[in-house]
Parts: sequence; structure tokens; C-alpha cells
Amino acid sequence: MSTVVLGPFATLILADLGAEVIKVENGSGDIMRHAGPAPHPGMGAIYTTLNRNKQSIQINAKTDEGKEALSRLIQGADVFFHNVRMKGAERLGFGYKDVARLRPDIVYVHCAGYGQDGPYKDLPAYDDLIQASTGFADMLRMRDGGNPAYVPELIADKTVGLYAVYATIAALFHRERTGEGQFVQVPMFETFTFFHMVENLYGETWMPGGGRMAYTRSVNPNRKPYPTKDGFIGLVPYSDEQWQQFFDLGGRSEVFEDPRFATYEARTANITELYGIIEEVAKTRTTEEWLDVLHEMEIPAMGFKTNEEMLTDPHLAASGFFETRSHPIGEDYRAMKHPVSFSKTPANIRHEPPVLGQDTEIILSQLGLGD
Repeated sequence: MSTVVLGPFATLILADLGAEVIKVENGSGDIMRHAGPAPHPGMGAIYTTLNRNKQSIQINAKTDEGKEALSRLIQGADVFFHNVRMKGAERLGFGYKDVARLRPDIVYVHCAGYGQDGPYKDLPAYDDLIQASTGFADMLRMRDGGNPAYVPELIADKTVGLYAVYATIAALFHRERTGEGQFVQVPMFETFTFFHMVENLYGETWMPGGGRMAYTRSVNPNRKPYPTKDGFIGLVPYSDEQWQQFFDLGGRSEVFEDPRFATYEARTANITELYGIIEEVAKTRTTEEWLDVLHEMEIPAMGFKTNEEMLTDPHLAASGFFETRSHPIGEDYRAMKHPVSFSKTPANIRHEPPVLGQDTEIILSQLGLGD
């Protein structure tokens, strides 16, 4: 019972890995059905990307009939996964204790906005709010000056969705070992703070603190694709040897002899000046010229690509990453292959994204609730 991005993204991954996922929707369905280009009502672009390999059952869990249908679904399920606010789930009669009575070994995964031990526990949460409230939107202010800003990605939703996947699998592993179900809560606020602060706690890591927060390298305004003679390039010399080779190639051998750049610690402390010199050197060749010589010397570098260019990227083409698939509504759509490779249990696409409620009749019939 999840909508928008976080929950559907998590259950998409579980579905790709082989789980049977039944998406429970009511009314006009998941709001993402109505976002973006749609050749068929309720089949918006973001919904289509997030909901393959799932079935859709359309019920109203506020009615007696809907409660009965959901209860029977839960009795046959390994996992009950939702992002309904807990008070709302409890009012419906589907809080953890209610569900555990229906199936004691259920893995109950609740994607919450905020952990239940703090004063924010009943507040709503969306990607924008989490970026703003965790210090993440402050990173762009620290880098660029001016006002805080959101990253142009639903980065909190997708990141927390990944945490929800591993939490679900870990709880299933525990159940496999012990037979015990459990309540798992994945709070966006705490989860994204954890993700964000891994490198950005920085000067506040060792007590008593008082140091600068944010990793100096990643928050530096000169960390960016560098302009070349004809485009842009991403490059990251890392070892001492690679730095020396890079500056030799750029005709600036003297840079590495400067004590400000001679060691990793010194480069980190003087990263602004170092990035500025990289930008000067990058302009001396075309992107292709740089890639030829840097790849030959095994210095990490990649050419810059626009989003549109990614659709024809030769590496992705060779691996079949983008696939054109035919949907039963009579339209073709572009799907992305699951990115993780398994030698024994490969992820795959078994079912196209369902139209709203397309599996309601057959699932209700299988549950013994008639046609």
C-alpha cells in the first residue's frame, strides 16, 4: 500500500528480484499514475517506470468489503509494506498489532516520515521537506553561496527506498532463520540524515567538535565537469602517481612539487586551488584527446553526457540497458534493465506495469471472495 516514489521504488526492486508484489490502490490510484506523459489514462511516465512486475488490485480499505479483501491478502503474504501514516493505518485496523493477529510471522514494513520517538513523529514528509530539514539543501548554499536549494532529483525518496529494500530482506532473512516476523520502520528523516552525514559530519565527528562540517572536496564549487577545448570532462586523478602523470601531461609538472599538493592530506586542505589548476589544464585538449591519453594511463576520467545522450550511450547499448517493450494498452515504452547482475538468480521483467485495478477480479476470486 505505497504510493508516489519511495515505496513503489523499493517494491519495484523486490519485484525485479522475483517477489510477487500486489499493489493495493483505491480511488483513482497512485498519484504518480497522473504525473508526466501518458498515452493511456493512469499510465503516467513515472508510474510506468516504477511499477513493472506488479499486480494492481483496486479496493477501498475503509469499507467492510475492502477490509475483508485486504485481510485475506495479508494472511497469505510474507510482507505487508506501506507508507500510510501509522495513525491512519491503525484507524483502518491495519496497524502492526492488527496485522500480526492475522499473520503472526508477517514482516511489517512501514515507511514513515519521522521516527516515532521524536516530536516530528506525526508530521507528513515528502522529498522536498526531507531535503530541507536534514541539512541536505544547505550543501548547495555552502558550495555556491546565496540561498539553500533542492537537488533536482527525488533523491530522498529513492535513497530511503533503497534502505527499505535492505530492511525488508534482512527481516525476511531473520524470519527464515527463526520463524519470527517483526515490525520494521524506515523513517525518511533519520534515514536520509544518516545517508547525508556519512561524509559531511566531517569536523564534528571527533568530540568535542567545533570543526567545519561538510567534506571539503565534495562541497567545493570547483568540483564539476571541467571545460575542454570542445566540451566537458569528468576526471579524478587519485593516487600520487596519477596526479604527477596528469600534471606532466598538462605541461605543469611543477604543480605536484608544490607542498600544497604533494600529499593527499595537503591536496584535501587546498582543494580549491587544486581544482582551479585542473580546470586550466583541462582546457588544453579536446575531450576525446584527454580520454585517449588518460584511459591509456588508467587515470580515472569520463566524458560529460547530457541526459538525452544517455539514451544512446554505447556502453548501455552493449549491455541492453534500455529496452523497448510493448504494453497491452497498445503502446511501446522504454524500460531500464535491473542494474545488478546475479549469476544464479537474475532479475528480470515478467509483467508490464498494470493499469489501475487490472488484477482485482482474479485476485479476489483466488481469495475466495467471488467474481
